[in-house]
Amino acid sequence: MNDEKPARESACPQVICPAPQQRCQPLPWQAPKDLADDPEALKRVQALLASPSYRPADEDSDFLRRDDARAARLGLDYLKPELLLREQGIRHTIVVFGSTRIVEPAAARRRVEELQKALARAPGDNELQRALGAAERVLDRSYYYMVAREFSQLVSEAAQHSGRDGIAVMTGGGPGIMEAANRGAFEAGAKSVGLNITLPHEQYPNPYITPDLCLSFHYFALRKLHFLRRARALVAFPGGYGTLDELFETLTLVQTRKMKPLPVVLVGAEFWSRAIDFDFLVEEGVIDPEDRELFWIAEEAEEIWGGIQEWHRINGEPLFDGKT
Repeated sequence: MNDEKPARESACPQVICPAPQQRCQPLPWQAPKDLADDPEALKRVQALLASPSYRPADEDSDFLRRDDARAARLGLDYLKPELLLREQGIRHTIVVFGSTRIVEPAAARRRVEELQKALARAPGDNELQRALGAAERVLDRSYYYMVAREFSQLVSEAAQHSGRDGIAVMTGGGPGIMEAANRGAFEAGAKSVGLNITLPHEQYPNPYITPDLCLSFHYFALRKLHFLRRARALVAFPGGYGTLDELFETLTLVQTRKMKPLPVVLVGAEFWSRAIDFDFLVEEGVIDPEDRELFWIAEEAEEIWGGIQEWHRINGEPLFDGKT
């Protein structure tokens, strides 16, 4: 007599630890309540699914914009750029600041010509006369667009020739001098970084930033942190409030030794001698004479780059750290 029981037929293949989608029998929560028990159930469930409260926190942009979520936003504003810069192998940066309004010479010249024609049609317009004077000054300063472009090429070519790709030019990602610096790296076939910032009005990053290194920030504070976190030099061309803000932030951090000293170069003696009277600050006793030595002034691209390299040589901190 055969005591063995016949094998139970099963429509479900024998699998070990099946994934949820491999289940033969659905779990109770995989379908809404049966309409036979409550004809209004589906409508109610759909309303629940559509409610903002049901949206996962990391997918709920309205929640993330709330004041109470500021700490989370600050963390994300730091973390995303940090991870992307690491993934792209950016260990050190040469940071370039300068006016968004100092455009390339051809564009500056067109603006002057447009205003000259407008003023010819309305010779008594004081606002047009003021705008033309400013445009002519910008045309004079457009020389620095070319200096920034050449400087960035020198940095990028030196990094490539050294066999190291861990150093890159970094800017604020906008037009003007920042565009020139990103453009110089682009033309040298090198990576460059642009740290843009969200503003109430529409803006565009300049077209010469490396796509994977074009980053956007919500907070100025976190953007500033990333400007200086990898910086091996700061080069400030003529500029306005934004340039002055970044310059004095850096000088204050170095002065107070909240960060290690680094070379700070102001480009354009005529501009900076009128924009800020550092000697007056020393005379007034509000800064020390040694604070006047936290930076130097240069004019040409080779002079800027040579000074930065010499600073690092004297201080025993090579720009290229030997890693490839």
